[in-house]
Amino acid sequence: MSRIALALSLFASICASGWAQRWRPATARDWYSEEKWMVGANYVPSTAVNQIEMWQAATFDPQRIDVELGWAENIGMNALRVPLHDLVWQQDAEGFRKRIDEFLRIANKHKLRVMFVLFDSNGDPAPQAGPQPPPAPGVRNSRWAQSPGVKALADPASAQRLEAYVQDLIGAFANDKRVIAWDLWNEPDDSAAVAALLPKVFEWARSAHPKQPLTSAVWQGDWSAPEKLRPVEKLQLDSSDIISFHNFSSPEDFAQRAQWLEQYNRPVLCTAFLARPVKSTIEGILPAAKDQRVAAYAASLVQGKTQTYLPPDSREHPHTDHEPATWWQDLFRTDGKTYRPEETGLIRTIVRQKDKK
Repeated sequence: MSRIALALSLFASICASGWAQRWRPATARDWYSEEKWMVGANYVPSTAVNQIEMWQAATFDPQRIDVELGWAENIGMNALRVPLHDLVWQQDAEGFRKRIDEFLRIANKHKLRVMFVLFDSNGDPAPQAGPQPPPAPGVRNSRWAQSPGVKALADPASAQRLEAYVQDLIGAFANDKRVIAWDLWNEPDDSAAVAALLPKVFEWARSAHPKQPLTSAVWQGDWSAPEKLRPVEKLQLDSSDIISFHNFSSPEDFAQRAQWLEQYNRPVLCTAFLARPVKSTIEGILPAAKDQRVAAYAASLVQGKTQTYLPPDSREHPHTDHEPATWWQDLFRTDGKTYRPEETGLIRTIVRQKDKK
């Protein structure tokens, strides 16, 4: 489909919905047909212990970001998934928007388009703005921060602030071609508070009139049939313009889950994979994703303060005196050397192969 035809399709969908409804499946498929096969990574710079430290004015590090995104460009990546945090916006909304624009400028320089994540159920349930603690020695993702924190989730008065956060940031970049999509909530939990807020988040996001699609990735459970979905999963799939999921298992399981999600007749994106010790590898997942034209984002890019190269059980058994025999995630060491050259070589090769549209 030509870009003019795609624009007309999007316009028709907009007129029909008044921006209040999910994209039609045909509109989503037309959008995806115009995109390159997305291969990328979730990204936090090696100098940041969490998304708050990544974005606050005192610790935002554009020079380091430029270097690391150059590494991603060099191996052929074309996409990033990047977390935001509501407390950074609350602290300095104008400055936050400027730093996001600077990040997008750097990403665009390296031919990388960005999916931003607005909320997250993982991490510290009581996040605070300001200086962040250093990583716990030998512990994976020890300082990651929930957004919003449990206090804000439980306080109805916080809804107005969270609505303003969603509408302000999406509104500021709603027409920006450097932004490929909006992921509204990372791995939402089953709590009543999240289940009550998530549909509002989709509503707030749509009211900002983004030209980019909205999504929230399903990440556990059985998605083979609608009746097997948990309430939050059903809400995610019913509300998303494009379907996204996370998978940290074998290529066979990846392919099966991607096939399950094809029943929704919309583009399917895997926005987090890679867990080498449990068979979620670059060599196994990327060919499966290419075959099904499922976008594929590795769970992390660079070894750093998040320590995502360590296994999940490092929280009970910290790796303080040795590196694990096999890294869990991350593709680059902090000096830019690749953890496994054969992985980055495969990324380069498979991205250059003719795309299946």
